[in-house]
Amino acid sequence: MKAEKTYLKGKSVFTVSLLVIGITVLTVYLTGENYNRNVTANLYLSLSIIGITLFLFMTYGLYYGIGLKDNFPKFREFKTGDLIAQSGTAPDLPSIEVGDGIGGLIMSILLWIGMTILIFVLLILLEAFFWISIFIILAMLYWIFFRALRLVFSKSKDTKGDIGISAIYSLTYSVLYLGWIFGIVYLTEILH
Repeated sequence: MKAEKTYLKGKSVFTVSLLVIGITVLTVYLTGENYNRNVTANLYLSLSIIGITLFLFMTYGLYYGIGLKDNFPKFREFKTGDLIAQSGTAPDLPSIEVGDGIGGLIMSILLWIGMTILIFVLLILLEAFFWISIFIILAMLYWIFFRALRLVFSKSKDTKGDIGISAIYSLTYSVLYLGWIFGIVYLTEILH
């Protein structure tokens, strides 16, 4: 009888990875208060913690033959005109003359109240835009992260039960996924 393959849900893996990143940032921040490390040292420490965690997770998954199941909701494809109107020119703003006297004072107060309400509404829309941007960034990260791990775990049928091969694959993919970030930090430190 053939054993069934174990699957991890992509949404769960992504949630756990966000928690690992959050705990890593918190750990680096809390330990950095006592040692006065610079930003580069904090980046190296953060990337090392994430790299070790990623290596161990991939080794475990490859050794036990784990696969990933995509259970994240599907997004419809947005057209470029859906979110942003493409006019290319700034609108002409009106100039309002309220005059002098009591009528001008009342009109100024009404305009002031109207502009306050308009600014309040624009701030609410800006906040909504901010949250939509965060959502889009998380969706992109999920897609990149899920696709990368799915590629790694596609090798699990070849590595199941062999810790050496599992570790070699995990080390290779960890270096590929994090090595370029280490390289950018190192080049930034040299050029600075």
